[in-house]
Amino acid sequence: MSDEKFELPFNSPVSPLRLEAGDKLQFRCHRGVSCWNECCSHADVTLAPYDIIRLKQAIGLSTRDFLKKHTVPFELDASGMPGIKLRTENSGACLFMTDDGCSVYENRPTACRYYPSGLLSMRTIGKNTDERHFLLIREDHCKGHLEDQVQTVQAFREDQGVVEYDDYNREWYVILLKKRSSGPAIGKPSNLSLQLFFMASYDMDRFRRFVTSDSFRKTYELSDEFYETVETDDVALMQFGFKLMRQVLYGEIEIPEVEGAWQKRAEERKEILKMRREIEAIEHEKSREAEISAALGGDPDEPT
Repeated sequence: MSDEKFELPFNSPVSPLRLEAGDKLQFRCHRGVSCWNECCSHADVTLAPYDIIRLKQAIGLSTRDFLKKHTVPFELDASGMPGIKLRTENSGACLFMTDDGCSVYENRPTACRYYPSGLLSMRTIGKNTDERHFLLIREDHCKGHLEDQVQTVQAFREDQGVVEYDDYNREWYVILLKKRSSGPAIGKPSNLSLQLFFMASYDMDRFRRFVTSDSFRKTYELSDEFYETVETDDVALMQFGFKLMRQVLYGEIEIPEVEGAWQKRAEERKEILKMRREIEAIEHEKSREAEISAALGGDPDEPT
């Protein structure tokens, strides 16, 4: 265990301690502990992509309805990268909390599985992989630290089922770490890039419609087997979204593009813009004729 302090990516009155996978953790949460439901009564839970997939499938909602009913947006960093948190009651209590505990326990988010520990990912500039460490948070209200269960951090992660969540979300964490470590060198993402990040990270249903659209198919060289898979597999679609975000945000080309597709789309957009301007000019001219005719007391469509 290290005495090194770290800044948390969420609000907490306590500075965490750095842990390694083999360090010992004394903690146990159960129905009989005196602080039962206390942490869920003041929830501040940031969601990662796999969290949303598991939750919306468990509840039986579309991602649009899940996001609308159970989440609130916030900015992950100063550049405006969009994030999502679980919506809470006005009191701060998690909407999934019951007297008996979490109503979605088997599909609870990563942050809930980790508590009172957490994942600490760090990326060295110039590397595409991240270093993984862990942290420990001791808050006065939590009495789970007084329980007699002692195990390694790795055993705790496995017991809480968080290893699978970390593995699925890992590429997403790297995308965020690369943005933070690059700082001003990358620059503020465009509005379209931010929209893509939100859609590919959180709104799988809308992202699916985007990926399976005719314009997308004409831009990227992807197999029929790929489209058949992402039509029904949220996880496969999420993993493809990570690749697309790296390609769009950082120029890491992994998805083959149709030769000349971007140039053709640019030309088509120019033509569409030209047509819109011509239509607007015609409509404007008609409006002017109508104004003149009304001023003269006549009907512009009436033959003279």
